[in-house]
Amino acid sequence: ARSRSRGRSRHLPPPPQALETTEKFYTPREWDCDQAFTVVLQHDYRQPMAIAQVLPALVDKPYLKAGSLPCASDTGITLGLHSSPSPNLGTTGPATTIKVNYSITNQLQGKHFHFSTSVSVPAGSTLLKVLQVAQEKEPETFSFQTEQTSWGPMVTSIHGLAANTDDKTYWKFLSSGDALQEGVGTYKPHDGEHIEAVFSTY
Repeated sequence: ARSRSRGRSRHLPPPPQALETTEKFYTPREWDCDQAFTVVLQHDYRQPMAIAQVLPALVDKPYLKAGSLPCASDTGITLGLHSSPSPNLGTTGPATTIKVNYSITNQLQGKHFHFSTSVSVPAGSTLLKVLQVAQEKEPETFSFQTEQTSWGPMVTSIHGLAANTDDKTYWKFLSSGDALQEGVGTYKPHDGEHIEAVFSTY
């Protein structure tokens, strides 16, 4: 997705710049590393870029020097990449599946179109998996292309219609009318959710 906040959760902590300026408004006190890590770990940072932006402000060190912290070793708290476990790993029964409704819409350029489908994917799958299954089901309609970025995969083209920086177009992903705050590589739809990809401008 061309979301500006790929890999971050819906409820975000203050940006690093805000954290750095708060010392001007609060009474100085002893740094509580455990408390800071606890707050940060309430958010789901899955991409290296998101972690890279949080760490310097959190520990007051350059990113490359933040690998070993006394508070992390004392409490067992670590900040790292999250990996998505495979659904029902180690079970013998069939994988639990969810149904996701997926639609693509272009009312912006060229020949307008709107297509919808419903796909079943294993529970816990990312939105990227939904797009892949839709493409396998109806390749002529739901074909898509991605580009790898530091925030994860970004969808650059759907149904042959490519985003273009010159005309400021991109594919925006929505759920119930609200723009997703995570990219296709990290967002996990729920059962019965309707995901829309809408060709848009910024």
